[in-house]
Amino acid sequence: MKQTQPRWFLIGMMLIAANLRLPITIIPPLLPSIEKSLNLPSSMAGLITSIPLVTFAIFSPIIVKLAQRWGNERTVFGLFLLLIIGTYLRIIPTLPALLFGTFLVGIGIDSGNVLVPALIKEHMPYKIRLGTSLYTLSMLLVGAIGTAVSGILISRTSLAATQAYLGIISIIAIFAWFPNIRAKRQEPLTDEQRSHIPHYQSVWHQPLGWLITLFFGLQSLVYYAIITWMPSILAVHGVSTITSSNLLTLLQISGLPLSFMVPLLFNKRHGVSILLSIMTLGYVVAPLTWLIDTNSVPFLTIVSLVTGLGSGVAFNLAIMFFTEKTTNPYQTAAISGMAQSAGYLLAAVGPILFGYLQQFSGSWVPVIWLLVIFATALTTTGIIVQRRGMIKN
Repeated sequence: MKQTQPRWFLIGMMLIAANLRLPITIIPPLLPSIEKSLNLPSSMAGLITSIPLVTFAIFSPIIVKLAQRWGNERTVFGLFLLLIIGTYLRIIPTLPALLFGTFLVGIGIDSGNVLVPALIKEHMPYKIRLGTSLYTLSMLLVGAIGTAVSGILISRTSLAATQAYLGIISIIAIFAWFPNIRAKRQEPLTDEQRSHIPHYQSVWHQPLGWLITLFFGLQSLVYYAIITWMPSILAVHGVSTITSSNLLTLLQISGLPLSFMVPLLFNKRHGVSILLSIMTLGYVVAPLTWLIDTNSVPFLTIVSLVTGLGSGVAFNLAIMFFTEKTTNPYQTAAISGMAQSAGYLLAAVGPILFGYLQQFSGSWVPVIWLLVIFATALTTTGIIVQRRGMIKN
């Protein structure tokens, strides 16, 4: 079986990764136009960001099973086509097209979320950290840029044109991924071939598997809660919408250097302790400053930078746990599917819970304290996971 050339895998992998947050992060600047064009209430428009998270929770285990039958490369290719279809289906100005298109986009994103870490372990066994760094860098960088670009485009062109332009990168990605399919020349795995898949204890039956899942879920919950509600929290202090959007973009971009720092420090002495300290500073300490009644842009800029560093550590550390705590690509895919299934289900509940708490209490103060409690639990879980060994075969 011929292996694809490393450069083609890297190019294809990075372009696939570039589309794993982009379809979600472009939506916030487009929401006012979507609400206006479809006459949607804000509560219904919020489904556009929550549907992919629920989709991740439902389909992650299914994708693992499909990959065991079809192979990782072919599964990513087939399901990523659904992302492209969904992206352009959302252009149709009807509510069913918007919701169903978002559902298809969620499935396509999830295929990359679950299987790309396993593909990195398979194609780059001696350069896992480099591959993981490029994977997370592509995902986070393009996702952050997408937020800014969608805001610029929607101010200069139509909603449909904005979505169409931003969807082009997904078409480029699928063409770049095609050489990986041709090189492997995969056929669906036979029963005999599947019998050679290394046997290992189900990650669903192992405490470490659940701890990694809890870590991934808590970091997702904290991240999406911050992305969803930070502008509203700052608005109470008199911060303008434009300033909040800029701070949110800055938050996303500031986490990018951690794509390289986390893999570099992961196996260094005290490396994970340093990373968890940065995460605690960004996710526990920084949100507490929102209790201060200030609209000082320099102060809030520093807070956003620190929060972004915390988010960068949390996400990259979760991906490192997938690859560094497993012994083979099949096990990596299994823990990735488990963590992203249960983890994103927790993440989908978080923003709704915080919104309800704010509505019930009439204040963001209890929301901030609850966020800090979840972030503290995240740090504690990270310490426990690191002190454990490998997931058992």
